[in-house]
Amino acid sequence: MDIKLINIGFGNIVSANRIIAIVSPESAPIKRIITEARERGMLVDATYGRRTRAVIITDSDHVILSAVQPETVAHRLGGKEAPVPAVDESGD
Repeated sequence: MDIKLINIGFGNIVSANRIIAIVSPESAPIKRIITEARERGMLVDATYGRRTRAVIITDSDHVILSAVQPETVAHRLGGKEAPVPAVDESGD
């Protein structure tokens, strides 16, 4: 079995084979899932203090918070890497 890893932001990587769902954190049921995962010790906060934009649910019942949009994570999961904006390192 081939292991595929996807970047969920800030250098954090998740096994694509373990992902069940990628959802927005806005709805009440998802907020409840996040709270319950925190209480069970199954919450992984990979936002680096940024706003949570995607909630990734895994087959091991872990809930992962990401600061990357759900659409971006889905594109990365589908094998299409989202374009990364160029960074001007010249300092100008």
